[in-house]
Amino acid sequence: MVGPLERFLYVGEFEHSLDAKNRLTVPSKWRLPGDEGDYYLALPNPEGFVSVYPPAMVARLQERIAQISLGDTQAQATLMYLSSMAHAFGCDKQGRVQLNEALLGHAGISKQALLVGNFSTFSIWSPERYAHFQKNVQAKESIAQALIKLGL
Repeated sequence: MVGPLERFLYVGEFEHSLDAKNRLTVPSKWRLPGDEGDYYLALPNPEGFVSVYPPAMVARLQERIAQISLGDTQAQATLMYLSSMAHAFGCDKQGRVQLNEALLGHAGISKQALLVGNFSTFSIWSPERYAHFQKNVQAKESIAQALIKLGL
């Protein structure tokens, strides 16, 4: 049975300023009930942005990580690298989150951030990097081709 948190959708784009304490507001429609604890997991994406995973995805990730052999030194090294930059967070009462300096630096975020939905997850970009990414994606693949790949 699929629970309501597993059907939660992250869609759209939202640009927000970081406040003086480097906090970023998560759109109200993306916030989950009771998400004040360490609820989300943020990881560096190789494309230069931050990938944010909600609880349902974090649970799946934990299951997969538990299956990686301790003898798989390459996988263990990759996990160590990812977890060293990772950040678990929740929203405060005003819906703000605070990412660590490593993730902000990785994504090139200083004053403005763009939150981009990806259906089951969301990403946090610097507006400049996202504009560059969009230009390159549109040049590589049409929307029609993307829909075909998704089986739509």
